[in-house]
Amino acid sequence: MVKVRIYIEGGGDSKLQHVQLRKGFHELFTKAGFADRMPGTFAGGGRERTFDAFKNAVAAAESDVCPILLVDSEDPVNAATAREHLQLREKKWEWPTGVTDEQIQLMVTCMETWIIADRAALGRAFGPKLQTSALLPENDLETRLREEVQDALAHATRECGRDKAYSKGRRSFQVLAQLNPVVLKPRLKHFRRLMETLDRLL
Repeated sequence: MVKVRIYIEGGGDSKLQHVQLRKGFHELFTKAGFADRMPGTFAGGGRERTFDAFKNAVAAAESDVCPILLVDSEDPVNAATAREHLQLREKKWEWPTGVTDEQIQLMVTCMETWIIADRAALGRAFGPKLQTSALLPENDLETRLREEVQDALAHATRECGRDKAYSKGRRSFQVLAQLNPVVLKPRLKHFRRLMETLDRLL
């Protein structure tokens, strides 16, 4: 059996947010059916640090360990593969040898795209003051610029209260934990690809 460890962009430099990120992904993966074959998760913080941690993991990995990189695409993906997208965007990144395409996964265009795709989870997280009319249409969300997604989410939750309005970090990982993979998979093909990859490996 392969041991999967996912190196995830996010969490900044805060140890608490790193814990919250891992908890949020643990809840999401549990709902996706991985409770008894849970992948390991590593909160990488910034984008460069996450990639460096992934590279180091690939270099040190034993034959039964599969490191996976999971980062924001930052832009809509027009390239044929996730690797090609990142190679075009992050020209300074030096890729380790032997990495397969399935080891490179994207949140397209950012984690907030996942969040905005699940209206029921948003309702549970933000309550009756959520302004659903300010959210983007549910179709073709991965074609939206990340600024569009993040601005729409901030606008839709602005009346929900200081401690409930959307913010990156603690609040984002709390909402992540409430997402339903069954809702996300048909709406977000790159999320579906991640789930299918984990299902094959684990």
